[in-house]
Amino acid sequence: MIKVVLIGSGNVAQHLIQVFLQAQEVDLVQAVARNPSHLAALLPMDKITNDYQKITEADVYIIAVSDDAIAEVAAQLPFNNRLVVHTSGSSGISVLQDNNRKGVFYPLQTFTKGKAIDFAEIPICIEVQHEEDYQLLEKLGHCIAQKVVSLSSEQRKSLHVAAVFVCNFVNHLYHIGHEICTEHHIPFEVLHPLIQETARKIESLAPSAAQTGPALRNDTKTIEKHLDFIENPEYKTIYQLLTQSIQHVKKL
Repeated sequence: MIKVVLIGSGNVAQHLIQVFLQAQEVDLVQAVARNPSHLAALLPMDKITNDYQKITEADVYIIAVSDDAIAEVAAQLPFNNRLVVHTSGSSGISVLQDNNRKGVFYPLQTFTKGKAIDFAEIPICIEVQHEEDYQLLEKLGHCIAQKVVSLSSEQRKSLHVAAVFVCNFVNHLYHIGHEICTEHHIPFEVLHPLIQETARKIESLAPSAAQTGPALRNDTKTIEKHLDFIENPEYKTIYQLLTQSIQHVKKL
């Protein structure tokens, strides 16, 4: 059994707690939260503490807090030479304290409170400072997921930027589409099959090969109609920038 102490109580922390509790080879011995009541629905209170001096012994300590708080949390850990990892996609391994062995255990997924996640499908990106810790993190990753990937801090930073484009920015475009549909009394669900097929296509095609639409065809009449239709100046700018970017890629 891999003994784990998890530090944090946000979305990522709560999802990790749930999946670790289900994993047969993981023993979640303790959770550390500034406000223990935030985890009361997941764990018995005797397994939660807000006192860093009462942290129990474990094989790995996972810091699952906001990026800005990682260094502060790591600095409060009252021990040395133990394996401490964070779950951030954009923070380097160097943000952790030098008195402990450093690592990263980054689940590449978007987490929403109350929305169940199938961890088996989530890539776990890991990085270690000391080679002897790799095997432990790899084993822990495979306890909850099928795919474990070794990435450096620089690679993970690049991956996180790419993830913002394909997840956060795309979701904002969903919001714009939802707003347009709502304003014109169209059920947004009508777009669901289109969204799903677009996502499925890139499983077998490069995104550039899957691209369709008026920008790719240089259909200026349709583009002009769309721009005339869009009243929100920010949305109009987004439409123009994305159209120009698609056309630029086509010329390459």
